[in-house]
Amino acid sequence: MKSVLTTAIASADAAGRFPSTSDLESVQGSIQRSAARLEAAEKLGNNLDAVAKEAYDACIKKYPYLNESGQANSTDTFKAKCHRDIKHYLRLVQYCLVVGGTGPLDEWGIAGQREVYRALGLPTAPYVEALSFARNRGCAPRDLSAQALTEYNALLDYAINSLS
Repeated sequence: MKSVLTTAIASADAAGRFPSTSDLESVQGSIQRSAARLEAAEKLGNNLDAVAKEAYDACIKKYPYLNESGQANSTDTFKAKCHRDIKHYLRLVQYCLVVGGTGPLDEWGIAGQREVYRALGLPTAPYVEALSFARNRGCAPRDLSAQALTEYNALLDYAINSLS
């Protein structure tokens, strides 16, 4: 799985060299931010169901047409799948916070997602809205420390950009 450490080592190995000072500084910076990432991961894990539900509700509020017959949220099964997908993205964000890199999102959330959504006729804008809501809802110090919120938001931005 891709993390700051595996990326630094792979980069040095591909260049046929030992990790450079800048490679090691990158790893050190990641280690220094690890407490903030773990704080964000723990809070997200403890509130995953509530955050996912609020994000789902926000996307349906913005895109009410999805509830119309034949649309992506028109049946209870479709609604459950949409909620599941939002929760899945948030869980991947939590995994990324733990490993300190984008590997889980890259490998399990982003690879091929556009093609899958296009093949199934699913719009990505509601997912962008749900993740944007989750991003904009967070508040320091109410929810997380400022650094933890920064780490959390950066990963949500990464996921949002991949869907946009």
